[in-house]
Amino acid sequence: MSVAALRSLRYGDERIAFSLRVQPARKAQRIAIHVEPDGRVVVDVPQETSEAAVQAAVQRHARWISGQVAAVRARLAHALPRAHVSGESLLYLGRRYVLKVAVDEGRDGHVRLCGTCIEVAVAKADMARVQALLDAWYRKRAGEVLAARLVVLAQSLSWVRTPPPMQLRVTKKRWGSCSPAGRLTLNPNLVKAPRECIDYVLIHELCHLGEHNHGPRFHRLLDTLMPDWRGVKARLDDLVEQLMPA
Repeated sequence: MSVAALRSLRYGDERIAFSLRVQPARKAQRIAIHVEPDGRVVVDVPQETSEAAVQAAVQRHARWISGQVAAVRARLAHALPRAHVSGESLLYLGRRYVLKVAVDEGRDGHVRLCGTCIEVAVAKADMARVQALLDAWYRKRAGEVLAARLVVLAQSLSWVRTPPPMQLRVTKKRWGSCSPAGRLTLNPNLVKAPRECIDYVLIHELCHLGEHNHGPRFHRLLDTLMPDWRGVKARLDDLVEQLMPA
């Protein structure tokens, strides 16, 4: 799957901006249009779809797209001043979700993924508590997701007998590291990134179990396990400001 440069199409007095996401496995001539929770428009297309077909599909649905984008903007503009955090765009496994804060004493402290929302229930609208609950939820999810993926990736590597021990640590500059003793330290914010970016970081650190520097042998291992790692790394680098804590 790849994401192309931003495109646009004029609809009345406005211009609809959208990004094209090419999916080789998608059935021929089937185009799907999504309005993300933050108002971004993404068009999924099968490989070899012509530019004319894309433009025609967006034109046919321009009225619906315009209405959906306007609704998102109205909701965010209305929600943010009232609840301070509701309506904020959150990332989890590369997808965008809308934060929904529910003031509910009976469910105080509960966080759940619900459709296109991540809902946080608190006894009162306390911004600091909502943030603390979200941080704890992300950390728990990171522990589960990263550990499970680490097992899958490690078992296919000849130089790794058992999955290495793993710990989580929030940093502002690094996604992961590998100690001389073979312990991996991973940033829990990585769970916000797309799955292929998560795999890149894990594979990178697993390669360090066989080669502790970044020399030619290390890069040969990385090239073998993930031939497109440079593109994936570039995608992750582009997301740093959204994924890393401020």
